Amino acid sequence: MIRKITAVVTIMLLLLSVEGFAQKNNTSAYSFFGIGDKSNLSTVEQLSMGGIGVALSDNNHLNFSNPAANASLLFTTYSLAIGHKSIQAKNSTDKQRAATTDLSYLALGVPLGEKGGLMFGLLPNSTVGYSLVSNIYDVDGEVQDLTLYSGDGGTNKVFLGFGLEVFKGFSIGAQGNYVFGKIENSIINQQRDVTLATKYKTVSNVSGFMLNAGFQYKTTINKKVKLHVGGNFDFKSEIETDGNEYLYSVLLATFELPKDTILNVASKGFLKMPLKTTLGVGVGEDNKWYAGLDYSYQDVLDIQGSVFNSYTKIKYDKYSKIAIGGFYTPKYTSITSYWERVTYRAGLKFEKTGLRVDGLGTGTDFTPIDDFGISFGVGLPMGRKLSNINVGFEIGKRGETSKGLVQENYFNFRLSLTLNDKWFKKLEIF
Repeated sequence: MIRKITAVVTIMLLLLSVEGFAQKNNTSAYSFFGIGDKSNLSTVEQLSMGGIGVALSDNNHLNFSNPAANASLLFTTYSLAIGHKSIQAKNSTDKQRAATTDLSYLALGVPLGEKGGLMFGLLPNSTVGYSLVSNIYDVDGEVQDLTLYSGDGGTNKVFLGFGLEVFKGFSIGAQGNYVFGKIENSIINQQRDVTLATKYKTVSNVSGFMLNAGFQYKTTINKKVKLHVGGNFDFKSEIETDGNEYLYSVLLATFELPKDTILNVASKGFLKMPLKTTLGVGVGEDNKWYAGLDYSYQDVLDIQGSVFNSYTKIKYDKYSKIAIGGFYTPKYTSITSYWERVTYRAGLKFEKTGLRVDGLGTGTDFTPIDDFGISFGVGLPMGRKLSNINVGFEIGKRGETSKGLVQENYFNFRLSLTLNDKWFKKLEIF
């Protein structure tokens, strides 16, 4: 009965959390572009190891990087997480700080017999949250033209994945994803000695289906050490936006008072994503240690429609990422020392986001926005069971201050709770 109640509560949380994810915000200037800042679609455990995991199978932790890993589940596993992100954004003349805290994910994995498993849950897919000001000064150093850029919203992903061990050591998996959300962007321009400002606003409802599939293979190198190989493939997909564009005059007083409407039209946009390939390899000893490397690659995005193509200062390039990391558990079965059962994790990542920005507005000098991060964390056992609390930290840098760009120095704190239970047990006769 307790397990049935727990399952119902978990499903209710998944449904009720949609509203919570919809309110998720961001603090990055780079969330201004496209459908926002792409979220890290990995668990806290994985992110604490640089984001690796496509080749790693674990029987008591969820894996968001590869649905084939679901075949390794031995226990019904609930996992939820929160994250706190602090950013120091700076350009060549100024610095600003911002922070946000949010619910990161909620998921449930269930083993199906000894060779299969499924997982479903809710993740943030992208986030939008920025407020930027651009000023033009006259020869006397006074503002003659002010432009305010602001945005909010994002997209979420509901997913259902399945994994199956085809033969010993080799598993395959597939996952269906539905992306949805709402994004609002606005640009307000106020010129000196002009009573009314001009506001351009877009409201976009975003939706689309995505499918990914993967494989994992594990074989023995020697008596203890095993080799792990894995791959995940996010197939070609299309995200569509259906909304409205507005252009109107506005009086900026203690509150915003709209005046004459100049434009009110329906708008559509399409974000066509090519195949994304992630391959990984690692070595380790079960429940003891693991060291691995993941490499991801994706061709250039195809963006169509006025909603996505209205910004001339950006271009998109090929995406790639290298992540290196691992974990170490001194002795997970220790009964004399709690700290020997703690799992210690660390890793780093080098990411070419695929975003190129013309910060000087010349139309010719588009600088790539790269991301580098170092992460570490611990898995803290709860009592003498397999359930645990996972704490992760990450420090990193994205962008640069030259050529009119913004550099973000960020610090991420992540906390997850993973609960393991056995729903189905064979009937024992005494």
